[in-house]
Amino acid sequence: MRLTIGGILEWRGSFLSAWIDGVATAGGTVAVPMPSLDVPLWVVTVAGVLTIATLMAISGFFSSSEIAMFALPQHRIDLLVERDATNAPIVEALREDPHRLLVTILVGNNVANVAMSSVATALLGLYVSGGQAVLFTTVGITALVLLFSESAPKSYAVENTESWALRVARPIALSERLLYPFVVLFDKLTRMVNAVVGAGTPIESAYITRSELQELIEAGERAGAIEADERDRLRRAFTFDEIPVSEIMVPRPDVVAVSMTDELEDALATCAATGFTHLPVYDGELDTVVGVVHVCDLLREQAYGADDPADSDLATVMEPTIHVPETMPADDVLAELQRTQVHLAVVIDELGTTEGIVTTEDPTEVIVGEIRRPRESIPIRTVDDRTAIVRGDVAVTAVNEALDCSLPEPQTSDTIAGLVLDRVGRLPEEDERIAIDDVTIVVETVEDTRITSVQLVQPPATADR
Repeated sequence: MRLTIGGILEWRGSFLSAWIDGVATAGGTVAVPMPSLDVPLWVVTVAGVLTIATLMAISGFFSSSEIAMFALPQHRIDLLVERDATNAPIVEALREDPHRLLVTILVGNNVANVAMSSVATALLGLYVSGGQAVLFTTVGITALVLLFSESAPKSYAVENTESWALRVARPIALSERLLYPFVVLFDKLTRMVNAVVGAGTPIESAYITRSELQELIEAGERAGAIEADERDRLRRAFTFDEIPVSEIMVPRPDVVAVSMTDELEDALATCAATGFTHLPVYDGELDTVVGVVHVCDLLREQAYGADDPADSDLATVMEPTIHVPETMPADDVLAELQRTQVHLAVVIDELGTTEGIVTTEDPTEVIVGEIRRPRESIPIRTVDDRTAIVRGDVAVTAVNEALDCSLPEPQTSDTIAGLVLDRVGRLPEEDERIAIDDVTIVVETVEDTRITSVQLVQPPATADR
């Protein structure tokens, strides 16, 4: 079977007829024969199949390039550039304008897909009717594109993101030049449409957001790649900037300090009795903290200082300290302590009153967990599956996280003792019970006007969970 390519071009008009044949025929028809080219059908078929296969490979190339170029994290690109990897600068240049990069890939991919469908329809039209050709092309090309131009190439790109991104960088850059008019046109049109509908351009923002990182942590724990304690540390790191210093400070009633008028021996005796190595030094009252002394400096001054003990005082060994507001986030407090090279800061309220102190250890404990000193009591001690003993100064958020409960946080306080006072409205007595939702709180000990410890009893369902 042979295919005739050509046809008859008919021009109507008496004046044209005379010009072509020299024979004027009013209202007649002149037939101008066009050259015909006979091509075997199998040649046309093979050429069409090869064209479709080539276009399918081009479509798969652009599909895999999209995954590789956008799945490669920015820090990996920077590292590849530092290592002088092949084509790494090209990848970096393409990713500098991710919106245009995406338009380039989509233009190339869609041109290949449309051309593929057109060639397939025309090829099938040689064997079946037009309607059947359209139907067979829709079903067949869709299946082939999904398998060979989408699924398989993208799966390969996911597994070989870095190496494939380096390989396709130069061809993508060349495609951007070849398709430059279309890329510029659709880039501008896309931005105009986004501006009209009020859509942002998230592709130009961070590839992984904060919430996505938290979801990855949870997925890693479910997959067994992250241990439970690692998950807890990562979660606390994400909330580090949300915790005010008032939740992690040593409250004023627990602050151990010395006066400017105290002797060196008195300060050393206080360090020995309490186990603290740093002591705030106040002038007159605790609201006027003027510095901090370290036990090593006290011992050095005592042993190698002035010959006359009367000439040695705390002012000679005192180091400066800083004051931070009680609303300051924990990460900012730690940064300020590092910047000023001090170990202890005084926490004050809006009136300048001393509310407590914070050391470099306190913000660190937010992430790594409680770091207890040898004689320090355990903040949360589990008695059994349903019962736990909690210190009164422990934050409600820490209790909820440790015991997997949902106690409400009072507006006037952050601690479990503040929650009890908020609910009771007075200083409770020992063994007094308070029910909050499904949790029962029993006041264990009350010292003077402070609730020092409580007992939390959860229902069986919560404890099992």
